[in-house]
Amino acid sequence: MSVNAPNHTSYKGIPISKDAFVVIVKTEWNVSIVDELEKGCMKILSECGVGFKTLTVPGAFEIPYIIKQYYQTHQETVTAFIALGCVIQGDTPHFDYVCKAVTDGILQLNISLDIPTIFGILTVNTEAQALDRIGGAHGHKGEEAAMTALKMITCKQSI
Repeated sequence: MSVNAPNHTSYKGIPISKDAFVVIVKTEWNVSIVDELEKGCMKILSECGVGFKTLTVPGAFEIPYIIKQYYQTHQETVTAFIALGCVIQGDTPHFDYVCKAVTDGILQLNISLDIPTIFGILTVNTEAQALDRIGGAHGHKGEEAAMTALKMITCKQSI
């Protein structure tokens, strides 16, 4: 696919499909961090002129379910999903179970759906590590998730 195809524009060298529509699915847990991830996604998608909407679920465990349900009823309009959450290590193995479940769930979505699901889940040991990933020392993972979605939409369309 040519970067200069009539249905594309470009953002920082990334071709942007004019018909792209991204659904962000975010969690209620660690809301101050997750809201910053969402703001980063929305910033990039808005700058690119890409349509989007946000769905909110109780926790990271529920993200794959809602993505699958949304896809089944809206597959003709959505071109990518972005899963956003923040799971912080605690004193119990709950962290391990949630991280594995959401990771496996998103992997299964990428294998079974016809569109990409981007993994924007922070799995960190401390809140400070999360803050480093929403505009701190490790960049902005929300912005990176949006850029990844745009790249994957273009990659899929080129196949």
